[in-house]
Amino acid sequence: MTTEEAAQHDLEPAVAVVGMSGRFPGAPDLDVYWANLRDGVCSLSAFTQKELLADGADPAELRNPAHVPAQGHLADADRFEADLFGFNRTEAAALDPQHRVLLETAWSALEDAGYAPLNAPSRTGVYVGGSPTEHALAAGTDPALAASIGALQVRILTDREFLAPWISYRLGLDGPSMTVQTACSTSLTAVHLAVQALLLGECDTALAGGVAIGTVRRQGYVHYQGGIFSPDGRCRPFDEKAAGTVPGSGVGVLVLRRLEDALADGDPVRAVIRGTAVTNDGAGKVGFTAPGVDQQTAAITEAWAAAGLEPSAAQYVEAHGTGTELGDRIELEAAGAAFAAGDRSAPEGGGGIGLGSVKSNIGHADAAAGAAALIKTVLMLEHATLAPTVDVTSPVAALADSPLRLVTETRQWPRRPDLPRLAGVTSVGIGGTNVHVVVQEAPSRGPRAEAGARPTVLPLSARTEHQLALAASRLAARLREADAPALADVAHTLRTGRVGMPVRAYVVAAGAREASDKLMALAEGRPDPVRDPAGEAWLRGEEVTWPALDDEVRRVRLPSYPFAGESHGALTLRGPAAHPPAEAAAPAPESELEAQVAALVVEALDLDGPAGLEKTYFEAGGDSLTAVHLAGRLRDELDIDVPIQLFLEPITLKEMTIRIVEIKEGGGTDGALDALLAEFEAES
Repeated sequence: MTTEEAAQHDLEPAVAVVGMSGRFPGAPDLDVYWANLRDGVCSLSAFTQKELLADGADPAELRNPAHVPAQGHLADADRFEADLFGFNRTEAAALDPQHRVLLETAWSALEDAGYAPLNAPSRTGVYVGGSPTEHALAAGTDPALAASIGALQVRILTDREFLAPWISYRLGLDGPSMTVQTACSTSLTAVHLAVQALLLGECDTALAGGVAIGTVRRQGYVHYQGGIFSPDGRCRPFDEKAAGTVPGSGVGVLVLRRLEDALADGDPVRAVIRGTAVTNDGAGKVGFTAPGVDQQTAAITEAWAAAGLEPSAAQYVEAHGTGTELGDRIELEAAGAAFAAGDRSAPEGGGGIGLGSVKSNIGHADAAAGAAALIKTVLMLEHATLAPTVDVTSPVAALADSPLRLVTETRQWPRRPDLPRLAGVTSVGIGGTNVHVVVQEAPSRGPRAEAGARPTVLPLSARTEHQLALAASRLAARLREADAPALADVAHTLRTGRVGMPVRAYVVAAGAREASDKLMALAEGRPDPVRDPAGEAWLRGEEVTWPALDDEVRRVRLPSYPFAGESHGALTLRGPAAHPPAEAAAPAPESELEAQVAALVVEALDLDGPAGLEKTYFEAGGDSLTAVHLAGRLRDELDIDVPIQLFLEPITLKEMTIRIVEIKEGGGTDGALDALLAEFEAES
């Protein structure tokens, strides 16, 4: 079978990308991410000394001439809408920022696919991985935190091995749940495993991707001669001046389904994964951390063989491209061997197979690097546009004898007469795990014939009035775009693909323009005067049986939920912790013992300073687990035996603190405490 025949052949073994979500340096969502990529924006941050010192940098390190004040920084990585995911304040503060951000990204990815995150398809699997973090390391070496909530709880809330299970648990997903670790190639390996699971029937839908948030603080690094990091805070893959990479943060999640199922169920297919492969270099390289040529080549050729295609069918390759001399040289040699039969005289943009690396834009996102690269490639396929690799002025001479041509300016991605647009994505991990994925543009989804205009209810909900207004304005903007979806499809997606929340509203419209106008009015505080019985039931929080829509309704991509969580800080190994600003302090305690007790209560409940003592125990987010450990700390550190029942009383924490001091001064004890603590420790 020729490549042309194979490209049009039965796509039954293919997997569809039906949803995506991500946050990367300079990009809180994928719309901004694409705009940055298309416009050739370098989103690496250069920090001032003041910014670094404010976030706890060591002044001596900043004085080091080799210190580079740059990073691919992820803004607001400490924020989290904890209540939405069932975490109290104490748990949310202990939960690693990677877990927090990945949970929200998984939620948004499912919404992007048109599925309600708490009502996802049955047999949905989760395949994700993460990076080591400062928060997890600080938590694991903090005896006070272990004493406060328990060592097991610390591990469950911070260890990256629980990234996948937390998503499955909080979103109710009952398919396989696996945390994947292959270093820098983690998230693309996760995609490979998810694709294989779908094709083997182990699950029917899969979330795949990764997260890397080594620290939430602004932080530079020290450049070492011969090391992997750039001396000037810029990453220049495949450039003669390439001298290293820049550490970065990010998160990306893709929702995958078998293509035949996605098409049958009316899912919004964004791209098609035709084939994947994973290899390891074994001992065939100069050192453990070095890449190898032969098995990188094998990963590429095996992935294209799995797709039923020749590598020469590729028009573009998104490379691992770290911008290190050794890594780039070996990757070019490996890719050159795999794509050797590529057409070097192809007309699109100067000939050859396009080559690029997103690390020039956002730095090296470690465990999320593969997801960043795959998402970039899907966006390029959707927009039929090749995005440039930035900060490159002198492509390496080795490209002259290669079938690959570095893309250094934005250009259109033409479609060939007999082949769809096809690309390959490579990811390489320290330790030798190589991954390659073959991606094809989505099959054409013809325009939907609009039914006769008739009034249609569009329901919206959020957790706050501000978020509802934001959701309404974003949807209004979407409906004003040239490619706005059919109103019936919008209604279908809002009714079945969103979680109903307490603050609700609706508009009634017969067309996209009318709907957009009414949604903007709603965002400005002017509800739709038109009333509808089903809409009124929606406002009352009832289970609504919506009137039937057109027979051919399908899910469409709409703006996802606008998270608005507060900062829950992050644990740190040095300097001031990245905690939210404290509230105005309450009056100082009257005695040294009272101050010690108050400090333990504030720490155990993660209060914003002594002002938080005006809340009751449960208002402050306390639970039975925290009560047991707080009682244990009071006994061990202050020799006070406190009855557990005291935490259950409807009094402020300030009053509770005074009562605890009175117990100490009066010699009161609770003989049952030791037994309760022993029972808890046995269960842990």
